[in-house]
Amino acid sequence: MNEGSSLEITREKLAEKMAGDITLSESPGETMSKWRKNFAISQTALAENLNVSSSVISDYESGRRKSPGTLLVSKVINALLDIDMENGGEKIRAYGYMLHEEPLVYDICEYAKPMPLGRFCNLIDAEAVTSDSIEDSSINGYTIIDSLKAIIEMSSGEFYRLYGWSTERALIFTRVSTGKSPMVALRVTNLKPKAMVLHGLKLVDIDPMAKKIAEMERVPLLVTTMPLNEMKEILKGW
Repeated sequence: MNEGSSLEITREKLAEKMAGDITLSESPGETMSKWRKNFAISQTALAENLNVSSSVISDYESGRRKSPGTLLVSKVINALLDIDMENGGEKIRAYGYMLHEEPLVYDICEYAKPMPLGRFCNLIDAEAVTSDSIEDSSINGYTIIDSLKAIIEMSSGEFYRLYGWSTERALIFTRVSTGKSPMVALRVTNLKPKAMVLHGLKLVDIDPMAKKIAEMERVPLLVTTMPLNEMKEILKGW
């Protein structure tokens, strides 16, 4: 299968997911807005593609007009995908990785007894981004999360799903670019973990805002580049 055919198949699957997400939503206009922003497309650009005024798009997204019908939803989805295709299909390709039933949570574990956070850091070869002391802390488990899927699929109100039976745990986010998005999600939730771990990043890669949020929330922020499978095996074996 050539790349063009693969991209078209991914586009079709993504269109189905978007359609279901919007039409089944309690706030279709708001969900439509979410997808437009996910594709980094302005209201003006979308309106021009649909040959309508930008105020029409704004009215639907804000709820000033009644919920968009299936025909309009289909047109909006196709317009978003068409614009992305014209720009090289970057967003469609990125979403393609998430359309193969990859889990949002790679692994979740509850320990029979608390693990000192310092030992946890040593096990996964983690470096501290913030100056918060980890020597006096412990965790009761950990959750390994696909950061991209969490951003796309979870609202801030659903963040608690990542905690399992206890918030006294480390949340490990994979597939992060700068670490800003997971930390912003942490900022707007009431429940706070014992530690945040950004997988695949080095200290120099961290967005200053991610570090600032960690300091404000007083949640230790760690980074590790240990291979994911190796890290899972080590943590499971403790």
